[in-house]
Amino acid sequence: MIPPPFIPMEKKILLFSFLFCQVFFAKSQSLPEVKLDKTWIDKIHSLAPESATFPISEKKNVLVFSLHTGFDHWVIPHTEEMLKVISEKSGAFEVTGSKDVGMFEMENPKKFDAVVLNNTCSKPDHRNLFWDKLREESDADSAQVMKWALKLEANLLEYVQNGGGLLLLHGAVTTQNNSGAFSRLVGASFDYHPPQQAIQVRLEDPNHPLVQAFPVGGFNHVDEPYFYKNAYSDLDFKPLLYFNNSEITGQRNALTEGKTYVAWIRAQGKGKVMYCSPSHNAQSFETPELLRFFLDGMQYVVGDVECDETPIKKQ
Repeated sequence: MIPPPFIPMEKKILLFSFLFCQVFFAKSQSLPEVKLDKTWIDKIHSLAPESATFPISEKKNVLVFSLHTGFDHWVIPHTEEMLKVISEKSGAFEVTGSKDVGMFEMENPKKFDAVVLNNTCSKPDHRNLFWDKLREESDADSAQVMKWALKLEANLLEYVQNGGGLLLLHGAVTTQNNSGAFSRLVGASFDYHPPQQAIQVRLEDPNHPLVQAFPVGGFNHVDEPYFYKNAYSDLDFKPLLYFNNSEITGQRNALTEGKTYVAWIRAQGKGKVMYCSPSHNAQSFETPELLRFFLDGMQYVVGDVECDETPIKKQ
């Protein structure tokens, strides 16, 4: 039997310290799950805006779609509940929650002024939420299932093109992550994210009406810093929030310059689209400014807000 190699005590101590720091760092950046109960809901209600920021002519109907087939964000039910609270308290929206892909059949999306995709993460193999669910529920051959899935995606794209609103929250960017058409609609596809960490989120233009909820210096919270690919490089959107790449640890590419956008808006045909990366954690919703931002974003996608939405690429 060959004896194990001798490791001096000093090296053992250094190795242990290194491993301890790595584990501590990873755990210290991940926030504990929050129990979704009346106490939490009441807290969010107390922090939510009393009224809408922008004038409303009538209460709008919003579908909050919360199906996931891929990564299960524990914040999904909290996000849906938060959206219901800010909608009900402000009187601006009537919210319907669903996980049924049938909501994207034929005329169904037209029943709503906007659709919110709530962390609708797809599986890594196809990165197609509709395929994932239809394949799970159908015995039809793969070609037929994919044809059906592509039709549901086309229905969503057509809905926005014809005037519907679309708000995507956090992991929703992965919904149809391999689709070029969906990437162009959203303004990006998901690439990867480093470990959760405290992020200083900054305002691209402090004078833009959709960021008036925040102080000029922005805000800090623990979240996953998302990086993007595909249509993101086209910069075919109006950015609202960003972080400095140099402030993000654990990157694959170790970017030390520039910025990555955290939230943006864009017009698509007659419709409006907004993507907002916050948040992986329900603790972020205990920030009144962020609740106001979500409410303002909902107003934007239903057409209540007149604002500059000129894409970067055209500036």
